[in-house]
Amino acid sequence: MGNSRFSRSRRGVCVVLHDVAPATWEMYRDFVAAVDAIGRVPLTLLVVPDYHRRGGLDSYPDFCRLMDQRRARGDELVLHGCRHQDDLPLSWFFPRDLFMRRVFTHEGEFYLLTEQMARERLEYGLEQFKRLGWTTVGFVAPAWLMGYGTRKALASMPLRYTSDPGGLFLLPDFEKIPAPTLVWSSGTAWRRLASRLWNERRRRQHAETPLLRLGLHPVDMQHESSRKYWLETLEKLLQSRLPTTKAAWLGLS
Repeated sequence: MGNSRFSRSRRGVCVVLHDVAPATWEMYRDFVAAVDAIGRVPLTLLVVPDYHRRGGLDSYPDFCRLMDQRRARGDELVLHGCRHQDDLPLSWFFPRDLFMRRVFTHEGEFYLLTEQMARERLEYGLEQFKRLGWTTVGFVAPAWLMGYGTRKALASMPLRYTSDPGGLFLLPDFEKIPAPTLVWSSGTAWRRLASRLWNERRRRQHAETPLLRLGLHPVDMQHESSRKYWLETLEKLLQSRLPTTKAAWLGLS
């Protein structure tokens, strides 16, 4: 899982692919090939154990073999939720929760889970990884949304870090390490334009930040403008930063 000798004193760039699953990998395939062609750029792959209830990972042997190959190349596999689907009942009495769960995202799976529910889903995902011979030290909640129950559950799990858009958190104490993320909203043309302008501002603003993350999603791969932006931005950042995974940069791999 990456280079365990990577030093936090050196500036790094981390390419993070969200929502990695058998159902989404084909969308990433050409982009991953383009990154591989650049050189030795390890990827941080956020893998969903049972994406949208389509079956556990061990039901997809070809995908699992591909993940084994990616690990052999130095990529890091991270537990990314369980189903990546918010399946709890809605309550109309809490407007903020309605906004977060239906406007901000429909997939904030770990936003309102109780501690017991969160623990059960985390344990399911870790067991899936274990059966496949995959080790992981990280967890990222879908849409980066973690409620109180999830945070309580994470504090007692055998995981070493989690993250949100602004940084990484060392577990179990949630010690925050700043590591900003560039991320696109690719759903419409005006959102893609706004994302380009916002990300370029963020990239300049955080030019000296020790770790900068590129947070990609499958929908980004459906648009030439966003695919091109990610590749061009990665090549620019590699002129002054070393490629790494989250675990390697934290010294956990």
